[in-house]
Amino acid sequence: MTMQPPTHVYEVKPTPMAEAVPPMPLPSFEEYEPAGDCPCRGCAQRRRTLARARAIPLRDGGHPAARGARRALVLATAAGVVLGGGGAAVATAAPGPGGRVALDDPGSPQGGRAPLHGPKGAKGTPAKPAGLPGAPSAVKRTDRATIINRAKLWLDAQVPYSMAEYWSDGYRQDCSGYVSMAWNLGTNEWTGSLDKFATRITKEELLPGDMLLFHNPADPNKGSHVVLFGGWVDETRTHYVAYEQTRPTTRKLATPYGYWKNAVKYIPYRFNGVAGGVVPEPPVTGEPPAPGGTPAVPATFPGASKFGPGADNAHVAQLGRMLSDRGGLRFYPKGVSTKWSDADRQATEAFQRAQGWTGADADGIPGATTWRLLARHQGKDIPPLTGGAPGPAGKPAFPGASFLRPGASHPSITALGRQLVKKGFGKYYTAGPGPRWGEADRRSVEAFQRAQGWRGAEANGYPGPETWRRLFA
Repeated sequence: MTMQPPTHVYEVKPTPMAEAVPPMPLPSFEEYEPAGDCPCRGCAQRRRTLARARAIPLRDGGHPAARGARRALVLATAAGVVLGGGGAAVATAAPGPGGRVALDDPGSPQGGRAPLHGPKGAKGTPAKPAGLPGAPSAVKRTDRATIINRAKLWLDAQVPYSMAEYWSDGYRQDCSGYVSMAWNLGTNEWTGSLDKFATRITKEELLPGDMLLFHNPADPNKGSHVVLFGGWVDETRTHYVAYEQTRPTTRKLATPYGYWKNAVKYIPYRFNGVAGGVVPEPPVTGEPPAPGGTPAVPATFPGASKFGPGADNAHVAQLGRMLSDRGGLRFYPKGVSTKWSDADRQATEAFQRAQGWTGADADGIPGATTWRLLARHQGKDIPPLTGGAPGPAGKPAFPGASFLRPGASHPSITALGRQLVKKGFGKYYTAGPGPRWGEADRRSVEAFQRAQGWRGAEANGYPGPETWRRLFA
């Protein structure tokens, strides 16, 4: 049974003014709480604020503007308490400077790890611990479309935010409970444990269903927050669609990367149970979405002048993203850019050669046919490395995270291991290195990452583009 919040009652009483001031009644607000004050952080903070405001004597002397400011503080504080005291009328955000709505602070404290439906279970009986508080529960395989569709369930229902209540599906109604629900986890996790179910990625690798996580271990209820990535708003990749559970209810909002506040502390992660199935975005120019959900791009070639040395425009970045989706991610260890680079030329040439073209037809500069095949997701993909072919600057190219995971077998794993040994991080190899990923590879990579000063999820033993770049630098 859902517990109702305590009722907050307020009484307006006239307060006598000092003799020096013409007598006129001013409203003074007194708050009466039922037995057992509401323990939530929001109500406690409002009670403290109201008490401080009431402590300022309105009969004090001083400049009239100062007296007016103090009166406004009391009235505004009391009005805020009335609005936020459990009634239906709850403001979504307070106006900020210049009259803008302040959306830069989620103000969303969260609960800890808990079973589905909370400690009491679905029907008031003790819930099974589901592996709490030890290792994370096993992940269930899913796809991106399912993750986003599950997120939309709470959005459609406008689930109210709560760090103590549990929705009918068993998930806690806070930010981390929301992501636990969307990922279909068997428990309610929190920002300090969600990364155990995911792998850290780069901004360029973000796809719908991934998460952006900020966990503040010093004070988990101060700033810690997590949102689901729903896709980029435009080609500049400065804003994305965020699905999140925050006050007052679930919302979907265009959000600056990584978030309104503490932006640089929001780290992108990919759920370990995701199995592709990128959510298709609606076509912008009438072109059908490409297979796999890559956002549609105009099939009309923008012109040869947009590419080549010295070019700097959005079409170069679009080319890099299309090539990355077609097997060319290893050519972009630092991510795609609007500025033309040798990485764009090599990736384009690799795609052209994959079509069987040679000579001037595979010069690394896109033409109308190259662009059309990429935009319509036609032709052959860039084949994976089979012999440790060099990437930019003659170094082994980053093959992609999927080739450097348990169960993978790839020549790049051998190249990785040999470089780790060369750099002095090979003590975990009792044999090899070889082409099949093993625990020795992971521990050696972790040691190298820690030597860079990285900790936590940044030193998980799985190389990304930055680890690869530094290792082969």
